Amino acid sequence: MTLLANAVNQDEPIPSLRAGISGLEFDNKGIYLASVTKSGCLTVHDFESLYCTTYGPSSSSLEDERKQLLHHATSQPLGVVRWNPTNQDEVACASRQGNKVPIFDIGYVSSEPIAVLEKGKPKNSRQDCERHIGLSDIIFPSVDKSRFFSSGLDGVVYGWDRRISPLPYLELTNNSQTQLTSLQLDIEDRVVFAAGQNGIIYAWDLRGGRTSLAFQSHNEVYYPLLASFKLSSMLERIAPLKAQLNIISRGIHSINFDPSCRHQLAFHLYDGWSGVLNLNSSSVTHVHCPPSWLDDQELSSAPSDLRKPCWLPTSSIYTVGSSSSNGLYLLDFFPDTSSACHVDFNEELLDNVDENKLTVRNRFLALSQSVLVCAAHPLNGTIIAGTKDSSLLLVSQKHENV
Repeated sequence: MTLLANAVNQDEPIPSLRAGISGLEFDNKGIYLASVTKSGCLTVHDFESLYCTTYGPSSSSLEDERKQLLHHATSQPLGVVRWNPTNQDEVACASRQGNKVPIFDIGYVSSEPIAVLEKGKPKNSRQDCERHIGLSDIIFPSVDKSRFFSSGLDGVVYGWDRRISPLPYLELTNNSQTQLTSLQLDIEDRVVFAAGQNGIIYAWDLRGGRTSLAFQSHNEVYYPLLASFKLSSMLERIAPLKAQLNIISRGIHSINFDPSCRHQLAFHLYDGWSGVLNLNSSSVTHVHCPPSWLDDQELSSAPSDLRKPCWLPTSSIYTVGSSSSNGLYLLDFFPDTSSACHVDFNEELLDNVDENKLTVRNRFLALSQSVLVCAAHPLNGTIIAGTKDSSLLLVSQKHENV
């Protein structure tokens, strides 16, 4: 494999009038790219036009707003944007400061949402609703165009069915009520995974958890917690890691399933660590500790800017913005011990192996700005990076091994 063979040859920024890129996602075919910002703007870009804005024959300093399919400004900072995989005309976004999920249809001339779903008052939360009103992530099932889920800062995962009501039809809870930061569904849309600020990944079975049946009470369905994974405890089981480092619990920025290997659930922590939770073995199989952490340049345990990595569409490469410098890492999370990040990796055993047969090693791409959010084109793997400085960067092939 030639890494990022279809990427551009420089990292020129695409300037933006919108401050703080906080969310990015391509549609299924890579035709459109949706972005949201901390200043409350949702924009849907035509990717080809976006590319030509910087590298085409008529490159200009700003993207032509006429080529933006949608531009909508809100009064609240936005933190996440998602395409509906079963209706690629629809995008949804949410705010950590609001309890509503507006859904937009890019096929309409109007920039107003076609539907607005709201969290309402939680049935089971004991926390101060005013302080924990926001929503941190959204996930759509792969086959049901009417349902979706969102993770709340009150520790609850909410599920909506647009055919029934603008209010949630289910709530998934855990005992800790920690703030939830990221959300994923398994490939069969049966298990919901949510990452917590307390460093734990929670899982609920939508068929009813360990009993495989949902409990019915007063016309409400209750889904008990299926499993939870405390990452710090799992990292402590890795003997070489425990011998070298003092492992403490850190909050989770993001979780993402590997599109090439669906039992690999990647995680990224507040202190810049990344790794893989193997759901088949219920163990952490891959870890990357950034050099800044090893140099005791440890970050705050709860930074205000959430980093949102992504997987490349093939080869199990995980891309994440650096926590300490301008650029991003491309991490080798290939699902066997030839991976440079595998906990059982032994480079000495690979000395006599043809280098062309090895999986790609970890790489660092130096960029001009600090990266918060990454999105990879679903067909050619081109990386778009959203930065703190309000730009979108098209990432180049320039790299160095780390």
